[in-house]
Amino acid sequence: MSSAMIRQSTRSILRLRAIPSVVSKRLNSTVSATESASAPVDPKIAQIVDQISTLTLLETSSLISELKTRLNIPDINFSAGSGGAAAPVAAAVEAEEVKEEVQEKTIFNIKLDSFDPKSKPKVIKEVKALLGLSLVESKKFVESAPKILKENVSKDEAEKMKATLEGLGAKITLE
Repeated sequence: MSSAMIRQSTRSILRLRAIPSVVSKRLNSTVSATESASAPVDPKIAQIVDQISTLTLLETSSLISELKTRLNIPDINFSAGSGGAAAPVAAAVEAEEVKEEVQEKTIFNIKLDSFDPKSKPKVIKEVKALLGLSLVESKKFVESAPKILKENVSKDEAEKMKATLEGLGAKITLE
């Protein structure tokens, strides 16, 4: 559940809690604010308010959406002039989420998945040159495939290494 949805649910709850006083003010406009606060609340309304106050945020959100559906209440769009700062915050959160999805990966791990048995000596020599290992260590490394060859490599360097090793008969994955 997004933070904007939680904020709107909280606002809706607060509005629901304020309904009895708003209704009484609208029905009897001569009642002052102090009189409506001290006026006894209908037990049925008090029971509903008590039940709503025990709900979790997720349950409250479901309650609000159900009430909106059954009572045909449209969503209220708060403008900046009406004191609602939720719209700019929600827009910023959505923009950040979209930016994270669009962001292209620039750092890769190069994984040696497998190799062609005929080209094993060539792959071992290339791994030896890339990692600076001895011939024996390179042979053990290649034979233990699949294994991470290099970590945290830039995109350009990773693509070059992948092309070189695949040209020799190895199967490489960029993670």
